[in-house]
Amino acid sequence: MLQGLKNKKEIIKLRAEILHKIREFFRKRGFVEVETPFLLPYVIPESYIDAIKAEDGYLHTSPELCMKMLLASGYKKIFQICKCFRKGEKGKLHLPEFTMLEWYHVEIDYNALMRECESLIIFLCRELLGKESIKYREKEIVLTPPWHQITVHEAFKRYGSMSLHDAVDRGLFEEIMVYEIEPKLGIEKPVFLKDYPVSMAALSKLKDNHAERFELYICGLEIANGYTELIDMKEMKKRLKIENEKRKKLKKEPYPMPEGFFFKVKQLPDCSGIALGIDRLVMLICNEEDINNVVAITPEDLTYC
Repeated sequence: MLQGLKNKKEIIKLRAEILHKIREFFRKRGFVEVETPFLLPYVIPESYIDAIKAEDGYLHTSPELCMKMLLASGYKKIFQICKCFRKGEKGKLHLPEFTMLEWYHVEIDYNALMRECESLIIFLCRELLGKESIKYREKEIVLTPPWHQITVHEAFKRYGSMSLHDAVDRGLFEEIMVYEIEPKLGIEKPVFLKDYPVSMAALSKLKDNHAERFELYICGLEIANGYTELIDMKEMKKRLKIENEKRKKLKKEPYPMPEGFFFKVKQLPDCSGIALGIDRLVMLICNEEDINNVVAITPEDLTYC
């Protein structure tokens, strides 16, 4: 199968094959595929992610909480391919309803998780394209391992108009990332941007003065977000409360704390987890720059005009 498919039916057929190969990859490695509820009484409070209300709850923005409940109950290696929902996300790279691959692996850290992510994408390209490279935006991206790694501090020093410290202090982290740093990442080879500031820790484990978190970029496109998981529930509750305070400062609705989750989960095993955007992965493999071209039905297809 070749990149650069312009017939949407061909793209959707290739998308189906990508999903099949993803499942093959994880089954061969002993992972269990799971399904968890989409409609939840609570979501993870995050300052820059808005959930969609439905009935008496919310459509999940990620299957993270439910999958962590499974880890706490004894599952060791699990993955899920599912729809996720985020309010107000629409554009060439975003959809309000999109497809996510999320997987968790007990007893590995974010370094091993990066290698696992690397292996998955190389496997897919070998199987579907017959080579260890991707052509995207007229660039040939070599996938032969090892992939590059750069810390967030180094990225700001190399590409940013100000230091990481100043960007965080002035509330300009996201702006500089999007407009100055991301377009320069992973241009010749995929790169893992790692070791985020503590204030951007999400639900990741902290080490020294950084969070054990990474994002994968290929040709300037963010593909995945992963980390060594925070396993202390008291600390997790503290961080989620901070996220709700950030939402209030941004004049956004704070979300109900996931007390049902905390009641069920007292401690997680040592583990790492990652969320990978399937739609963006299909964009890369098909050499498409608009996310609307790699889904069978877009929101606009459903409107009457």
